[in-house]
Amino acid sequence: MEKKSLWKKITGSREASLVIVLVVLCIVVTIKSPAFMSVQNIMEILKNNAVIMIMSLGMLCVLLIGGIDISITSTLAFAGMTIGMMYKYSVIGSTFLGFVIATAMGAVCGFIIGLIIAYGKVMPIIATMGFMYIYRGLAYLVAQDQWAGADALGSFKDFALNNTLGFGVLNNVIVVAVVCYIIFFVILKWTKFGRSIYAVGSNAEAAEISGINVAAIKTAVYTIMGTLAGLSGALATSVYASAQPNMQTSKEMDVIAACVIGGVSMNGGRGSVAGALLGALVLSVIAKALPLVGINAIAQNTVKGVIIVVVIVLNVLTQRMMDKANLEKREM
Repeated sequence: MEKKSLWKKITGSREASLVIVLVVLCIVVTIKSPAFMSVQNIMEILKNNAVIMIMSLGMLCVLLIGGIDISITSTLAFAGMTIGMMYKYSVIGSTFLGFVIATAMGAVCGFIIGLIIAYGKVMPIIATMGFMYIYRGLAYLVAQDQWAGADALGSFKDFALNNTLGFGVLNNVIVVAVVCYIIFFVILKWTKFGRSIYAVGSNAEAAEISGINVAAIKTAVYTIMGTLAGLSGALATSVYASAQPNMQTSKEMDVIAACVIGGVSMNGGRGSVAGALLGALVLSVIAKALPLVGINAIAQNTVKGVIIVVVIVLNVLTQRMMDKANLEKREM
């Protein structure tokens, strides 16, 4: 059996290619700004981008079944605004209860979307576009031209400042993100439910014939996406010490971009938790790096877009090389 060279091993793995891209990005930025790779700065990047990283897990599952969800930041705002106003008017005072309420709200929002897509047979882009406006509108209705600042949130904002869950080492928000990634890694790699998600995305008809309840899987996946969006609403409220109805507007594109950068196929059936994580990290580094290297705010989106396109093209080329290698094996 022919041994693969190190180069073939690297180019034959999407995740390995992304690691190289991430390392190169970090090196380039560090040359310009040596403080970029400091432990404090890295922790700050992870904390500030934990919301995108967590929602990327839900979007990974949605894309794996061949779906899409552009309502996630509206769900986030609805859940975050609701608990923000609850704290403001002393309806609740417990940090744990705030997370439970926001997460439960997100789950309900996702479940409703899932039912309409799975059982109503509505196209995902149409259904989630409609709910994007509905949930964002509900966030504004809850706000009633008000917002919840740091004083109104009380001890809830302290969750994002403390390291209690991380035993004094890691910030609480980072710990939540790490736990989410571990859970989803296990689910997608070693459970029947995870295999069913891949099966539905690869071929829904074949999955149905094999005994998988496709509609139930789709509903469950959108419920999971909503749950993570609700959780992210609570986290964003704590991280930024404020709840506003316009919070995280348009950030759903960053979540989708993170997954696509990570090699998740928008046609379904292909993608990994590691890929979603690396894609989110690449996006996080880009967002932090652009101001540090002296690129002004007006040009940042353009440069960010160019980098994303380049990374995606590299990913596509890597996938083609993998497909070609697999084809050659079959021919042998």
